[in-house]
Amino acid sequence: MTDKIPVTVLTGYLGAGKTTLLNRILSEPHGKKYAVIVNEFGEIGIDNELVVGADEEVFEMNNGCICCTVRGDLVRILDGLMRRKGKFDAIIVETTGLADPAPVAQTFFIDENVGRRTKLDAVVTVADAKWLNERLKDAPEAKNQIAFADVILLNKTDLVSADELSEVEARIRGINPYAKLHKTERSKIALNEVLDRNAFDLDRILDIEPAFLEGEDHDHEHEHGHGHDHDHHHDHGDGHKHAHSHGGLKHYHDEDMQSISLKSDKPLDPDKFFPWVQDLVQKEGPNILRCKGILSFKDDDQRFVFQGVHMILDGDHQRPWKDGEKRDSRVVFIGRNLPGKKITEGFESCIA
Repeated sequence: MTDKIPVTVLTGYLGAGKTTLLNRILSEPHGKKYAVIVNEFGEIGIDNELVVGADEEVFEMNNGCICCTVRGDLVRILDGLMRRKGKFDAIIVETTGLADPAPVAQTFFIDENVGRRTKLDAVVTVADAKWLNERLKDAPEAKNQIAFADVILLNKTDLVSADELSEVEARIRGINPYAKLHKTERSKIALNEVLDRNAFDLDRILDIEPAFLEGEDHDHEHEHGHGHDHDHHHDHGDGHKHAHSHGGLKHYHDEDMQSISLKSDKPLDPDKFFPWVQDLVQKEGPNILRCKGILSFKDDDQRFVFQGVHMILDGDHQRPWKDGEKRDSRVVFIGRNLPGKKITEGFESCIA
């Protein structure tokens, strides 16, 4: 699995700061060779001084990176990149501001040629701290981009007050509690926080959300039995906002989106798990934006890692379980109106 080139999908609203981030990748002296695939040069505003020379679609940058446009088909571009001499350290694919990142992410699972040589590393969403709250109200794709992300740059934090910032952060967490969130100005971030994240290694999820291990219910169908007094603020304007106040920390549950986390410390039976998960994504696929998991199978010394986008699943043995490492299975689903009870019961029926 290791010799595949990692691919970062970069998404976010027009004007949120994706271009700034891309220009930084294309100009910093990081000594790596990145291929950056953008939708349109015109729209993207790549700094011309960075460009060395170019054939029709491919621009060479001063720092050894190259940049190309997707005018046609992503698969064709990737194929062309793979034929170029010299290996890339990574590929970055920028999606247009209005796009749902799902089809781009799916390319890396569907096309065999692409899947053999590249692997999806992470979906990075750049969000505008000032405008995101508005966007979440009026644009379903803004919500998809947040739900879909492994890493979120909450950018332009200098343009909002501290209260506005914690408000928008709470909204993001309500949609996606698992993404790694960075607050940035002018997209300033260490590139290793964005590239080569290996986000589909679930260990990364655990850094962020330790409650994940404690089997907290993230599908929010049940009230947390923590004995907190919940202040419920119902905003009847759109009927979607619930804030619970946990000692000053706002907690939004986006009724439209849930994340469900499952865990078992008993090994799973692969002959039960694979048919179950395949059947689930066939039926619920349109509502499941993302799923990912690490699995411990009966009589299997290797960790199995899988991930999916809508109906498409991909997985592989990742590495042997280490000595002393806890062999448990952990799975996350993020999506809309997911049948939490049905998913939980189905998962439990896969225990060997």
